[in-house]
Amino acid sequence: MNYKLKTLLSILLLFLSLNLSSQSIIGKWKTKHESSGKPISIVEFFETNGKIFGKIVQILEKEREKDLCKRCKGEEKNKPILGMTIIKNMEKDGNYYRKGTIFHPVLGKTFRCRIKFLKNDTNKIQVRGYYLFLFGTQYWERLL
Repeated sequence: MNYKLKTLLSILLLFLSLNLSSQSIIGKWKTKHESSGKPISIVEFFETNGKIFGKIVQILEKEREKDLCKRCKGEEKNKPILGMTIIKNMEKDGNYYRKGTIFHPVLGKTFRCRIKFLKNDTNKIQVRGYYLFLFGTQYWERLL
């Protein structure tokens, strides 16, 4: 391979890696049930004081639009799930968002959370909730 071609490929790879690492999670994402793949809701990510949060802005199952958080404790008990901030205090850490939590309103439980973009598709993210050494995973798609 000649020098010019190597240089061109190196520059292209550099720009590609910069683009992927700077991909923003801010915006609306469609959540899906982990086993059925059925769409559940739309979560909108936003930034406040350098941390990332995610709020349920739409529930896609019409029969659940007015559901209340019956298993929640404290201020959120019996509050509407629609409008609830379920992802809190996430911090960007390289290719991941970490150090925050995700709340499961149906279970009324909060879990440690990690989010990452999929390698081959920056319009999809892997969202993981952790309890001790166990975890649950969902794949969400960006709304374009």
